[in-house]
Amino acid sequence: MRAGIVLVAGWLAVLFCTGSVQAAEAARGVPDSPTQTAYLAEQLRKDPVYISDQLPREVPRSTAPDFAREARRLGVSTYVIVLPSSSFGAEPSAVLAGVHDRLGRKGLYVAIGDTGIDAVQTYGVSLPGAEDASRATLYELAYDATPREVFRHFVEVVTSGHAHQRAEQARAASEDAPDGPPSVHTDRTDRENQSFVTGIAVTGIPLTALLITVYALQRRRVRRAAATATGGADRPSAAGGVRVPDTRGGAKAVGGRTTAAGGKATAHGGKKAGGGKKAGTGAKGTGSGKKGTGGRKGAGGPGPYPRERLLPLLAAAAVLGGLIAFTATQVFDDTTSGDGSRPTAADMRARIDRVTDGLRRDPLYTDPESPPALDATERAHLRRRLRALHVPVVIAAVPSSTDDESGGNRDLLAKALHTRLRRDLLIVLADPGSGSIDLVNYGTRVDDMYLINRPRDLSYPQSTDPPLGHRLDQLLTYVSKSPKAKAGHMPYEPPAADDPVEEQALPGLFTGDFEPGLVIGTFLAGLLFGLVAAACGLVRRITRRRRTATGAPADARSPAPTEPSTAWLRRNARQELDALTAALEPVAALPEDSQRRAWECLDAAALLIDGDSDGRIDADATPAALACAIVLARAGRTAIGEPDAARFVCHRNPLHGVAHKRVQVPPEGGGRARTRARSLPVCEACRLTLGPVLRLRPSGSARRGAHAPYATLPGPLAALGDGTEIDQLTRDVREYFGVH
Repeated sequence: MRAGIVLVAGWLAVLFCTGSVQAAEAARGVPDSPTQTAYLAEQLRKDPVYISDQLPREVPRSTAPDFAREARRLGVSTYVIVLPSSSFGAEPSAVLAGVHDRLGRKGLYVAIGDTGIDAVQTYGVSLPGAEDASRATLYELAYDATPREVFRHFVEVVTSGHAHQRAEQARAASEDAPDGPPSVHTDRTDRENQSFVTGIAVTGIPLTALLITVYALQRRRVRRAAATATGGADRPSAAGGVRVPDTRGGAKAVGGRTTAAGGKATAHGGKKAGGGKKAGTGAKGTGSGKKGTGGRKGAGGPGPYPRERLLPLLAAAAVLGGLIAFTATQVFDDTTSGDGSRPTAADMRARIDRVTDGLRRDPLYTDPESPPALDATERAHLRRRLRALHVPVVIAAVPSSTDDESGGNRDLLAKALHTRLRRDLLIVLADPGSGSIDLVNYGTRVDDMYLINRPRDLSYPQSTDPPLGHRLDQLLTYVSKSPKAKAGHMPYEPPAADDPVEEQALPGLFTGDFEPGLVIGTFLAGLLFGLVAAACGLVRRITRRRRTATGAPADARSPAPTEPSTAWLRRNARQELDALTAALEPVAALPEDSQRRAWECLDAAALLIDGDSDGRIDADATPAALACAIVLARAGRTAIGEPDAARFVCHRNPLHGVAHKRVQVPPEGGGRARTRARSLPVCEACRLTLGPVLRLRPSGSARRGAHAPYATLPGPLAALGDGTEIDQLTRDVREYFGVH
């Protein structure tokens, strides 16, 4: 009994002393700090949206109307608290519950930290999908979304009516994409990458296009120049003609042309022989001064690309580069890395004003927005210690972060407090979250080296160190023993914090890594052009070797229409002559019989379509002449690999190519005339089923649809309808043009 009475009396004495201390403090005009939930409830009673003044760079307090506007879309009373995530502690829902108990109002309570929505609770109202919307927002938005964007997204999900589905889909998508959704904003690293890519594109794409275009045009000129060089064009004779390979008793260069059969080249001057083109002076006559068969140039090449033709290409490349640069400015159009909110001057000084007002009333100020780091007993004890010191000391237990007005610089915070308090003092800054302690001496007569050499555990706590209140008490004991200095000390001026607007502004697109991108783009353009040129050369060489080795006829690769247009005939005639000329380049590697027949075919084809001897197809070349040139060029390529296979072509449509079979074809008229059927060459397809007869226009200017069977048209081509051999056709062509 006696022990029980003693214990009860002791507890009553403790309670009496504590009440006396609190009453004394209240009598002195220093009320104790309110709890976190009481403080937040009081702020929400004034305004349903409370934004902490510790995040002016990330969430300015001036953006509260934007949060309120979004909250009205929910249709229920909504209370929004925006604090640093560390201020909510381990249980944000418990903070909301305490705030609701203090406030006593029904509605939706939302706790938003600097990393997203921390908690959502409903009290006395029904809002389906609120929890699902919180989860969907967590999964759908990237880490760089600002609290204002997070709340806007939350409201959109709730009002969509599909919060649960979106939450499930977002959760499943997050499992497939562990890196999370793409960033919402462009940061400085992204801008550097954009500048680098833009530089590469501005020079790389136009320069690549320019190089490949010039290369293609130059190759075209080379092909044209090579196509103008017929047999032996790279060995001009003394008479101004061209020496053709000596296949049968030698060849004589007489005037402008030679025959490959060892005969003489006789020019019938002036008029056309047998209705052909002129073979006399000028294009094909003796002493004409033209080079090669058909006036084709030698194999010296066309020379470099003309400069006057490069100017339009350079101008086009410059225009393309400008268009790419303009397009890049439209695609990479971000100017800031935030949501566009700009803190006002009042936003940036709100926390300093709050802490300063508190320190004017009490030398110990604890942040009401943060979980209490000091209990009532510790606060009362520290206040007594502060008043007993021989130097003026104030303690501000407030957190710091990179989003506050000082950018996380504690020296700047101390300077701002000293500027507002306007007196010499020793400022102690204690972070209730991390437990760190900083001292800044402004004018007090305390030895600074003594303060600098204070024990480590008083400033940078470890997991085993005592709590913040005990370490602050140790620090005050250490300060009370500090030796006096002869004069007051002022710390070094800390660097100014970054301007919040400039901090979020992105550099220009054409700065930073843009210039290195230009250099890399030039290098990549040259590399890509080299790869393209090498690939084209490799394909060209493989194709040439395959044609030379196999002598595959062109009809296997080229279409054979029944009624070809003049444009088709001109295009294919040019291509076939180019291909035959390229195949004849390694002359020494070809058998004698192949050389003779191939050169004769090329010479005859040139006679048909290049009467002006300028290396181009004559404008007045008839469809029959063009078709005959195609047949001869294809037969010449076939002769390179298989001389015997190039003797005949399909009589139904010579564009079908070589004929390996013959069929009995009755003459027109039927009846008894079938006994006099003729054996005519056909291609493999016509052997099985006779195809339609080739029909051509009488002339290139004939009206559309005016086609006639090729055997009825004038010219050497008609002889193929009777199964004439290719060798006879080449002789007919020379006779047709008066070249023997």
